[in-house]
Amino acid sequence: MLNLYKLEIFLQVAAEGSFSAAAARLLMTQSGVSQHIQDLERSLGVTLFARGPRGVRLTEAGETLHDYAQRIASLAAEAEAALTDVAQLPAGQVLIGATPGVGVYVLAEWVESFRSRHPNLTVQTQTEITPRVVEALLAGRLDVGVIEGELDDAQTTQLGIHILEEIPQVVVVGPKHPFWTRATLRRDDLAGQTWVVRQRSSRSRSWLEATLAAQGITPRIGAEFDNVESIKRAVMAGSGLTLLPDYVVRDDVALGRLRCLRIEDAPLSRTLKLVWDRRRYFAPVTRSFLRHLSARFPALQDVPGLGDRR
Repeated sequence: MLNLYKLEIFLQVAAEGSFSAAAARLLMTQSGVSQHIQDLERSLGVTLFARGPRGVRLTEAGETLHDYAQRIASLAAEAEAALTDVAQLPAGQVLIGATPGVGVYVLAEWVESFRSRHPNLTVQTQTEITPRVVEALLAGRLDVGVIEGELDDAQTTQLGIHILEEIPQVVVVGPKHPFWTRATLRRDDLAGQTWVVRQRSSRSRSWLEATLAAQGITPRIGAEFDNVESIKRAVMAGSGLTLLPDYVVRDDVALGRLRCLRIEDAPLSRTLKLVWDRRRYFAPVTRSFLRHLSARFPALQDVPGLGDRR
């Protein structure tokens, strides 16, 4: 009979494409992982992985088992979710990935709100750019992601996606900028301005450049940073401007350190999204976190896998 533990190891090796990477993820030795896979292959009388110098890949038999193993794992997770009362658990964890602005300015409040109701549970967060959040989700290293970045069509085939809300994007300036005394702008005002922006690998940067290009504007880049806080500080201290989600600058605006300007003739927004690997069923702690979040976003109740279970 197939061993569920060995199937979990098999799925991890398939996801990582490497015995060593799977061993690191599972906190096992590489030889231990290899032995479990050999046991599976011996019991089934087939070769599951083609070994190579750069890792392993599934054979035809491995692909067949992979399909069954995913369904078995999903069914086991569904059974666990249906029967588990997280309030009675002595411990548990949900792993959440978030894009930088979301991770710093949005997720922390949600996590603490959840923890106040479930002090026995742990929320572990990982802040990364959108492609890496998606990569970690599909490799099984995260339970859910909360992102603001746009997704490629190829990424959406395996992802569940639920839009939480529209996020207004505002032009942000510091006291030294000529726009400091203004309340609104027109899109033509942005031509010729010096911009402080995210790094080229981020979806925020790609979105900004594409959005400005659609308005016939080529931004003059004055500085690039890999985090929002550095962008804000650079704008506070200099004469450059930036475009940020409104939630990022609310406190600084209230303190008089930054100013938000709305674009009158071309208001901009992006979507805050919950994403997950739809091939997997939500674990009990993950489902509990999402049900808690549904008090803020009621439409989450319609996400498959949450339902009305306990």
